[in-house]
This record gives sequence, structure tokens and C-alpha cells, in this order.
Amino acid sequence: MNKSFSHSRKIDPTKGSLLADGSPNNNDRIEIGPSQLAFNEWEKANLICPNLTKMREYRHKRLTEHVVARNLAGLLMFDPLNIRYATDTTNMQLWNTHNPFRAVLLCADGYMVIWDYKNAPFLADHNPLVKESRSGASMFYFSGGDKIDNDAENFVDEVKDLLIKHAGSNQRLAVDKIMIKGLRALEAVGFEIHEGEEVTEKSRAIKGPDEILAMRCANHACETSVAKMENFTRSEVPKGTCSEDDIWAILHAENIKRGGEWIETRLLASGPRTNPWFQECGPRIVQNNEIVAFDTDLIGSYGICIDISRTWWVGDTAPDDKMKDAMKHAVEHINTNMNLLAPGVSFNDLTFKGHHLDEQYQKLKYGCKMHGVGLCDEWPLIAYPDKFVKGAFDYVLEPGMVLCVEALVSPEGGNFSIKLEDQVLITENGYENLTNYPFDENLLN
Repeated sequence: MNKSFSHSRKIDPTKGSLLADGSPNNNDRIEIGPSQLAFNEWEKANLICPNLTKMREYRHKRLTEHVVARNLAGLLMFDPLNIRYATDTTNMQLWNTHNPFRAVLLCADGYMVIWDYKNAPFLADHNPLVKESRSGASMFYFSGGDKIDNDAENFVDEVKDLLIKHAGSNQRLAVDKIMIKGLRALEAVGFEIHEGEEVTEKSRAIKGPDEILAMRCANHACETSVAKMENFTRSEVPKGTCSEDDIWAILHAENIKRGGEWIETRLLASGPRTNPWFQECGPRIVQNNEIVAFDTDLIGSYGICIDISRTWWVGDTAPDDKMKDAMKHAVEHINTNMNLLAPGVSFNDLTFKGHHLDEQYQKLKYGCKMHGVGLCDEWPLIAYPDKFVKGAFDYVLEPGMVLCVEALVSPEGGNFSIKLEDQVLITENGYENLTNYPFDENLLN
């Protein structure tokens, strides 16, 4: 036997060569994924894990169909979340958002190429749908300095050669996000550039069966992490030394323990810092008999976003009636608007029908009524009537879409806000609320 111990070590020693999602049961694998803790919790909860091979094939097929339907030669992606969707690969995701070194080209015939970081072409090896791994897509100033033009031209030459082989004379290319030198280089060789984000957002909007399974698992991991955060909050705040940052750190830690990836924002605030909303968490010591409100914005297991919000009353006295009335108003807002959801309902109806916030809450209401969610906050955005833009979202709900239903009840000039949000799947017959985490009864009774 030449195999070392490290090569045979399992993530879960009780399982065989593959984990429940079909990924290798190997502690030394390159592919990232859920931890043994997450798998054990999902098994106890009787959750079915996604088949990752089928999930990747569904995404690849869906993207390719959207490329073909628009008579495009290909789709060139730089956005890390679009790359994750297309290839199910990650590489320094947050760093890559502001230093775009990765790119993926999906040709109309389905041929897919990734440009990855220097000396890291192996990161896509787990996905056979990625036919080639290259490097050399960096076109940002930090990397290329005053010779970015050269980098852009060399990269575009590779794109051009690939599309000649896989799309013939078609020069219609969709691009999602690209540095300006790259855009100019593409146009200089004759490409007709189209909006790539429209392609990717529409592709990502309808979740396949295994994506929905992945979201259920990610939701369970998120809600388990939120419960840990709530337990910590209720035990530590009365001691008088617990900061907002201390509370938020629990959610980060528990997310990572389950194979989650990052949190998009720092939207947790306490007491008067909840109004106006969007003050991010900081060193403030949370006082006993105050509210704590948060929005997870969490990129969890399988890279799935779980975007839910809750508001807790923390203390040994009861909240005042004004706060409880606001909480009940927020719950009514979510539940009434959620009941509009069904296949075939127009986005415009979602804007103009449903629950209307009281006048005292109008000025500080949330930026949207609902929004799509998948690997992050996604298309569509369902605006409130006063923010409606005619023609921006003339579509209807379809089975497989997932929307977050929002409520921010924030009295103008007040000293608190109530933030609630549930994540909801559109089904063949209506909807299913994927969010199981309860509202705080202290604010409802």
C-alpha cells in the first residue's frame, strides 16, 4: 500500500467514498462544501441533499439555452457570482469582486472555459463541464499598471479564437461586468456587445430541483446559526458587556462552521441605532430591555444566499405598545404580501396590490417590497408604488422563482425599527415559505 493516511482520511468516517450530495468524502479535497457538522444536522432534520452533478448540469443547460435563444455567440462573465453559477467554482470571492482576475466564457455550443488566478487552474477540476482552465483575465490597474492595454488585447485574442471555433462568424457577445480596457478591446476586434447581466439574471431566476434542495439545506444551516446567535444575545446582553459586534460574530462563526462562505453586509443594530435602518453593527454595548434587529444577507452552504430578517426584544420587562403595534404591522405586511404570490401573477400586481404601510412608516420604509434571491440578492426587484418605474419589470412569477418578502416598519423620528423578512419559493400551485424561524412573541403579545 502506497496510500498515505492523509489520502484516505474522510470528512465523515461513517460514510463511503461519496457524501450525500455526491461530492468526494475526502478531507483533503480541493472542492469546498458543507462540513460534517452540516451534513449531520441535515440528516437529523431529514433533509435531502442536492445532487451536485445534476445541479451543475441544470445551470449549464439553462445558461446555454439563454445564450442560444438570444442568438449570441457566447456569454463572457466576470461577476464572481455568475462564475459560481456557471462553474460551481470559487476563488477568493470577495477579493475577486474588486480585483476581477477571473472570467468564464460560455460558447453557444456549450463549450466553457475559465480563466483563473495565476497557477490555480486546478480549482475547476471537480466540474467536467469546464472544458479548459487558463489564466490571464486580469485587466485592473493594480495588476497591469500602465500596460493594461496589452493584458486586455491578449485576453480578447483568446476569446476571439475560441468563439471562431465554437460560434463561427457570429460576433454577438454578451458580457456581464468588464473593465473598461477589456470592453474597448472587445469592440476593437468587432464584437457586438450585449448586456450579459440580463442573460445571467434571467437564467438564475428559475431554480432547478437540486438548487431548491441546496437552498433548503442552506436555510437550515442559517436558521441553526441564527438560533445560536439568539441564545448568545439573550444570555449575554443582560450582563451589560455585550456589543453588537459580539452578537454578529456568532452568526459569522456558525455560518463558517457549516461550510457557509461569507455575509454580504453588517446589518445588525440595537436600540435607537435601528432607526433609521442601515446603520451597520459596531461596538455599541446592547442594553437590557432593547431591541436587536438584523438582516442575515448570508452566503451559506453551497454558496446559496439566505436572506432573512428578525427583530428581538431582549430584556426582562415588556416592550411598549407602540413597538408591539409596529411589530404586528410588520407581520401583517409580510403575510398579506406573501399571499399574493402564485405563478402567473404580474410583478406590477405585486407592486400595487397587497398591504399598505401606515403613513407614519412610509418615509423610512424599505427600498423594495420584495426581491429575488439565489446565490445573492437577484432579479427581480418588486418596488413600492412610489418607486415604480414603468416597463422595468413587465414579467410574471414562475414556478422555481424564490423571493424575499420584506418589511421595515420604522416610525419617522422614532427610536426603533422593526425589520422582518422571509424567503419564499414559488410553486406550481402557489408558494411555500422556506423560512421557519419564528417571530419574537415578546413583540407580539
